[in-house]
Amino acid sequence: MAVNAVASTELEFVLQNFVMATKQEYSTALQTRTETADRSRQAVRVGLLGCGTVGTGVVKLLRRNAQMFERKLGAQLELRAVADRSLKPQPTLGLTRTLIMRDPLELAARADVDIVVELLGGREPARSAILIALENGKDVVTANKALLAEDGEQIFRAAAERGLAVGFEASVGGGVPIIRTLREALAGDRQRAVYGIVNGTCNYILTRMSEQGSEFSTVLKQAQRNGLAEADPTLDIDGHDAAHKLCLLVTLAFGVMLKPDQVYTEGISKIEPLDVACATELGFALKLLAIAKEEDGAIEARVHPTMTPASHLLSSVMDAFNAIYIQSEALGSSMYFGLGAGQMPTATAVAADILEIARRRLCNARWAVNPLGYPVQGLRPARVKPMDDVVCEYYLRFMAADRPGVLGAIASVLGHYGISLASVIQRERSGAAAVPVIMRTHEAREKALKLALGEIQKLSAVKTRPVFIRIEEHL
Repeated sequence: MAVNAVASTELEFVLQNFVMATKQEYSTALQTRTETADRSRQAVRVGLLGCGTVGTGVVKLLRRNAQMFERKLGAQLELRAVADRSLKPQPTLGLTRTLIMRDPLELAARADVDIVVELLGGREPARSAILIALENGKDVVTANKALLAEDGEQIFRAAAERGLAVGFEASVGGGVPIIRTLREALAGDRQRAVYGIVNGTCNYILTRMSEQGSEFSTVLKQAQRNGLAEADPTLDIDGHDAAHKLCLLVTLAFGVMLKPDQVYTEGISKIEPLDVACATELGFALKLLAIAKEEDGAIEARVHPTMTPASHLLSSVMDAFNAIYIQSEALGSSMYFGLGAGQMPTATAVAADILEIARRRLCNARWAVNPLGYPVQGLRPARVKPMDDVVCEYYLRFMAADRPGVLGAIASVLGHYGISLASVIQRERSGAAAVPVIMRTHEAREKALKLALGEIQKLSAVKTRPVFIRIEEHL
């Protein structure tokens, strides 16, 4: 009987403690749920650095879609401040005097801002502002491809050390969601090659040259009048803008860090209407392509005018549109197309980053997915294949004396360097001092081609510097 009494007492003690523990767990769970609900009702506070064309578009979206964004987040997105040196109040956009400040570095450090959106462009003060924001525990969104191409490793490392986000969807392709696609949708596959029409200005110019038969300088002026080219278009037409974007695409596709000075870069300013017309005659379209390929750990990284088959999807991309064509090992080929510039297309990409980061902040989640798709600590410098070792087909144009034997002399030099011809177009005799001789080669090494062209240029019958344009037949 005494034993049963002791057992009963022990059972009662266990039950009491179980009930107390259950109550405590329930209380804790209820408190956590309440705190989470309260947190979800809090606004996510945004600070905007720079309110130019794209910045104004972001403000428009935050105002226009405020209710939709709140429904998607379960919380408000609040524009807390805008730093711009020349911005004036715009009541129709809700840009009041109290919202505007001048110093971007001051805004980047403000305690009442959760996400800093950098749309200043250039290197400084954009770089310093981003680093200050990260040091102060703020996530960052930027469209600054040049800054990320040059200083991205420092920025991404600073973010990774603090578990913070760097959203940069708008830096490549404008409104085309290629960053997320490479980082997430294609993460389960191995990428083999990336081909990008990533500069709308150049694509517009080449489209108009093809349709109108106009000179480059004429079409450039049209683009400037239509707001599709900057007053100083050098960054675009010389290929540097596309090279900056290619650096980011290479990191996302192949997991290596690439610097702009490692990218062979050639612009479109020397393209002549005759070459555009000949491309059409040969069954090609002329595009400025950003090209990256990976083979045995070596990366081809190049930006230059390229002839693509007229039947290929990339050849149908006209005017200021962008497209990125990806060759994946398991998926095969896929292409992502849309407006690559402009106020609202770019602003939509910025807004998408803001929403994605806001969702994570509301869940108290650290940035579980690396912005680059690879841990930044594990990224190695790219081993880039020299251009001399690149192999492709070529379009060649020679302005040569209109006399017998010239074609044979040119072909002989090419053959000496192991370059065989796929086709030849020789214009009818016109009585001019020089006529164009057009050739298309089979695949050849770039070094061999340049040596051959150097020798051909010395021929007395060849009157001007030979022109060559690379062909990407097998996209």
